[in-house]
Amino acid sequence: MKSNKKFPLTIFFTIILLTVVHFSCNKNDLNLPPPTASEASSFTTENDFKQGVIGVYAMLSDYYSSSNSGGGSGSAELETFFLPGDDLTNNGTEAYEDFGNAINPAEGKLSQIFTSSYIMCNRANKILQKIGEVKNGVYTTPNLKNYNKGELLFLRAFAHYMLWNLFGTAPLDTIVVASTAQLNPPSSKGTELLDQAISDLTEAATLLPSSWDAANLGRVTANSANGLLGKCLVFRGTAAKKTEDFTAAMTAFNKLSGLSLVANFEDNFDVAKENNAESLFEYQAGATINGSTNAWLSNDQADIGVASGYWQCFYNSTGTYMGGGLYTATAKLAGIFDPADPRLPYTLKTSDSTITKYILHDQSNGAVNSNNNARILRYADVLLLEAEATLQSGGSPATAISFINQVRTRARLMVGGGTQPADLDETVTDKNTIMQWIMDERLRELAAEGQRWFDLRRWTIGGILTLDNNFFSSITPTRIKFDPHHLYFPIPYSETDKNPNITQNTGY
Repeated sequence: MKSNKKFPLTIFFTIILLTVVHFSCNKNDLNLPPPTASEASSFTTENDFKQGVIGVYAMLSDYYSSSNSGGGSGSAELETFFLPGDDLTNNGTEAYEDFGNAINPAEGKLSQIFTSSYIMCNRANKILQKIGEVKNGVYTTPNLKNYNKGELLFLRAFAHYMLWNLFGTAPLDTIVVASTAQLNPPSSKGTELLDQAISDLTEAATLLPSSWDAANLGRVTANSANGLLGKCLVFRGTAAKKTEDFTAAMTAFNKLSGLSLVANFEDNFDVAKENNAESLFEYQAGATINGSTNAWLSNDQADIGVASGYWQCFYNSTGTYMGGGLYTATAKLAGIFDPADPRLPYTLKTSDSTITKYILHDQSNGAVNSNNNARILRYADVLLLEAEATLQSGGSPATAISFINQVRTRARLMVGGGTQPADLDETVTDKNTIMQWIMDERLRELAAEGQRWFDLRRWTIGGILTLDNNFFSSITPTRIKFDPHHLYFPIPYSETDKNPNITQNTGY
């Protein structure tokens, strides 16, 4: 999948409805074959399943690219989870940064990301159904059937994970609709979206391979599943205050193998060093599909849409189109680094606070169609989650701090004779102090990677953090209008108008 950085997007699981309008009573005129391939004629070869699974991966482009399937004309949906945190700021006009009135049920990007998540689930559900029905002999590659099932469970889990982090509540989507009675499922409650993700990832981890061959580099593995499983458990443990979830997260993390922090922090954002030893899950970006350069077509436009990354929001020389303006570092982010921290120049420019992650080695020169992968889950993230799980489960404070120090040591050793960031004192036992160290290190290490808002949100729901207007660091601080109801973005009108069983979030 990664070798040519292109997604073949022929989707075999599209149901073709043939409507014959005829005024004759001649039944022979009605007994016509469908003019195109139908569902019944698909999924008869192993290649059909391969193509179908790639079609589910393709939906990741709606989160991280400029194209989309859910909202009509293309635009980057990533501003919905990149801007609300305290690491990025823009030109002061974006509702997702200042929590303005434009965050409402009519907002287009929320509708897009909601729809995109369900398209991913629907595609996964259809192929999971077909795998369950497949006849012996269709799959000829050993273990590929299980691998494909694991991939689909992982991707469905990721969609539910995204829905929980943005909306908190939304219908669970685990079936292929077979009757009108199934058309209007109710909203989930509590952590049910995370519960489903955890269930799917637990099974996926038993099915996926430890690695793929070079031609399939970038597909999810058992490490991907166990890593995201542990992350979901930490998130649920935080929100629900469940100690057993933190313990279970450590069990999942202990199953990871063959991972390490790469020597140079910057390698995690270099287009030439994707899918490295620190990577668990990346969006596999490629500039075009089959030679097309039209970034604005939906990935449902077979073999025409793009699978590019969207990093134009970090370029100050080319501007942006639909990504919410230029994203720069907040004063808080710029100020949290020791000036000697080697990660600093690979995160932001101190002269103007522009972001350097993803664009220092990008080959797109600011174009919408970036070849550079979005790193969705990497080992540094896992180590800091493991520190948190250890601390919150009642484990050894020294062990928790040692996980933070692994991340800091990697940064310090990037330069000869480096002294910063220094190791944290492993004799400290105060839980609040250590938790603050974890929160601060996650800001330094994962800044501008789309992680910060999800962290702030769960810590606030779990009572670890208190968010208010003064917490955020913006270029227009007087515009910040944060209110606790913003922890749950509104369910789009496009959904509540169609499904009477969906409950709108409070405050909208």
